[in-house]
Amino acid sequence: MPPQLTEALLTPVGAVLGVWMMGRSDILAALVAALGLMVAPACALARAAEPASAAIPSGVSYELIGGLNVDQLNTILTVDAPAFFGVPITAKPARNGVKLYRITYPSVVPELDNRPIVATGLLAVPDTEGSVFPLVSYQHGTVYKKTEVPSFPQESEETKLMIAQFAGQGYLLIGPDYFGMGASTEPEGYGVMGSQQQASFDMLTASLAVLRQLKISNDKLFISGWSEGGFVTMAFLQRLERAGVKVDAAATASAPADIYSLLNGFLNFPRKNDATWANVLYILSAFSFENYYRIPGLARTIIAPEYYDLAKRVYERQDYKKDEIPTNLKILIQPAYFDPEFFAQSAYGRIALATQAYRWIIKTPLRNYYGEDDEIVSVGLGRLVMEYQRGIGAGNSRVEAISTGPTNHRGTFATAVPRWKEWFDTK
Repeated sequence: MPPQLTEALLTPVGAVLGVWMMGRSDILAALVAALGLMVAPACALARAAEPASAAIPSGVSYELIGGLNVDQLNTILTVDAPAFFGVPITAKPARNGVKLYRITYPSVVPELDNRPIVATGLLAVPDTEGSVFPLVSYQHGTVYKKTEVPSFPQESEETKLMIAQFAGQGYLLIGPDYFGMGASTEPEGYGVMGSQQQASFDMLTASLAVLRQLKISNDKLFISGWSEGGFVTMAFLQRLERAGVKVDAAATASAPADIYSLLNGFLNFPRKNDATWANVLYILSAFSFENYYRIPGLARTIIAPEYYDLAKRVYERQDYKKDEIPTNLKILIQPAYFDPEFFAQSAYGRIALATQAYRWIIKTPLRNYYGEDDEIVSVGLGRLVMEYQRGIGAGNSRVEAISTGPTNHRGTFATAVPRWKEWFDTK
């Protein structure tokens, strides 16, 4: 029997968005219960050829932006990704080609009174005769360029690896660009937890609407992410669980689930192998917090005056040279922030302290992969979620922290991705 298609009208926090949920009665029921959906059944339809682009009455639109054949996907797995990430990729070869779509969808900014905006993301669909696939939502890591994100996959090495590993082996793959990235005209919301949750959640509902249009459904839901995207994945998982949405499994690599711990580490507890590019974490978060939490002048209190204009260009993705940014944080950051007490009491520090995604009882099977030589996420931070969950009474055994060995930040991701796939395959 083909999966049931259900048409729904979703009214999320101040925006009206038409959504079609299919193949997963548990996801639909959860969204109905949590978000007040009005539902009416629709009949299953046979898959048909789709146009290159289309608009859906909900305000969601999509366009076919290209595709990759099996040979191209395997070149990513065997040549491109190993060269970029610096480790061998142990993935199984792709077995099908992939179609790539850019989705444009309406959303809202929770921190700005649910102001309506438009965001973008990627949908990758196996190019096969099948109509039912498992679905993975991938949340991307920190990038230097506005377009090094999922909906511009040719510019994103991590996205290409995910496409080759998952979509090339029969998974639907989606990826939000986050607010301010991709084709979004908003300022970037780096580390702004509510907005990153919203971008991910609305990208999922928009993708399900597009999939219905393409006469495709999903039978399972997985989420994953690396680095910043690991944090976003944890925040997204919290949002989904609170909404009652069943996630079959979640996985991260190098996930800083506690942003206060991440930022405090570089400032006040530096390691010998700390990344020189950690400077960008402070630049992006300083301006993002200023814009999204409406604290005028916040970035000026954090960035040294002589580097403020440069930092603003970095945040706005204007022209600059990476070697212009001081790698020594004591030059880039105002001296007061190297006092742990000052940092904790500052507006910046208080926001960072509240930006955590691990202090709830996690229901979903979760694996956090960490690298023992990771220059961004320390071993302690990589194991934090498990240690916290295991410390609750007799311990929450649903969460595991798994070492990828002596891998650096990039190597941890590339090593973890095939392991995510192997694990998801068993669910």
